[in-house]
Amino acid sequence: MIALQRRWQRWWQGRQPQADTHQTTQRNVYIVPTLAGLAFCGTLGVLLLASINEQLSLGYALTFALTGAGLASMHTTHANLRGLQMDLRVPDGVHAGDDYTLELRLHNSARARFGIAVSAQLDDGPTEPAWVDVPALGHAAVKLRLPAVARGRRDLPRLVITTRFPLGFFRAWSYWRPASRIWIYPRPEAVTAPFPVQADAGAGEAASTRPSRSGTDFSGVRSYRRGDAMKQILWRKSVLALDQGLPPWVRETDAPLARDLWLDWRDTQGRDVEARLSRLTAWVLAAERLGQPYGLRLGGRDTAPALGPAHARSCLEQLAGFGA
Repeated sequence: MIALQRRWQRWWQGRQPQADTHQTTQRNVYIVPTLAGLAFCGTLGVLLLASINEQLSLGYALTFALTGAGLASMHTTHANLRGLQMDLRVPDGVHAGDDYTLELRLHNSARARFGIAVSAQLDDGPTEPAWVDVPALGHAAVKLRLPAVARGRRDLPRLVITTRFPLGFFRAWSYWRPASRIWIYPRPEAVTAPFPVQADAGAGEAASTRPSRSGTDFSGVRSYRRGDAMKQILWRKSVLALDQGLPPWVRETDAPLARDLWLDWRDTQGRDVEARLSRLTAWVLAAERLGQPYGLRLGGRDTAPALGPAHARSCLEQLAGFGA
């Protein structure tokens, strides 16, 4: 039995190769009657039997006319889906527990297509379908909002493209297995803990120093951030803000912070793995938001201090893939 299931899976997977583009053809579009279609077929059978029993010429004519309409509906339903070309935009990484948007683009080189539904097959069942009409010789976009459940690099779910146009007597569908994968980062702590205490600079220490650029010219004001020196606060300007429960104003200068920040796995001891990853993720986001260069020490790998979207993405991907 197990061997038969494996052979079935290999055959089925062979008919559904993974790709970021998909074209519906005669080989991968399937069609079955719906409940309404089965009821219609039953009605045709009753009409045919009554016409034979009563020898009703008009009954024969009505039965055969409705049969022709049903066959035309089946052909139209299949043709409404066959010949579509689709591709997707790979979604950006998200944090576990959030939703991400999968954007699909449908391209039509023939007549207009109506009532196209796209849904995703998840472990707990299919999602609600997103409906779209594709104009003749045109394009259309559809977006699916999907949950990011567990951290790591995950496969995109299998997609189902469906139509019941025009009468709903038949359901035609096609499966699409995207090849792209999505990074799901650990969920950051709800309340960000203070940054870990940095050791003095030196070989093998948890922090490093670098010469700061000279210059303390006034460049503007901003809201208070954790770690700002008290002497930078503009007390007179902040009176109204404090009365309204807002953070005080701080003098902004051209001089950056002089010390790089190291975010070390060892600084999160005493918590379970997911909680430690959650704290490191919160620190990465906080350092990036504050403009503080930071490095990451995780699993025997050191990522040199830096800033920017590419550096943040690299650190978050390391955290997402930890232990995988």
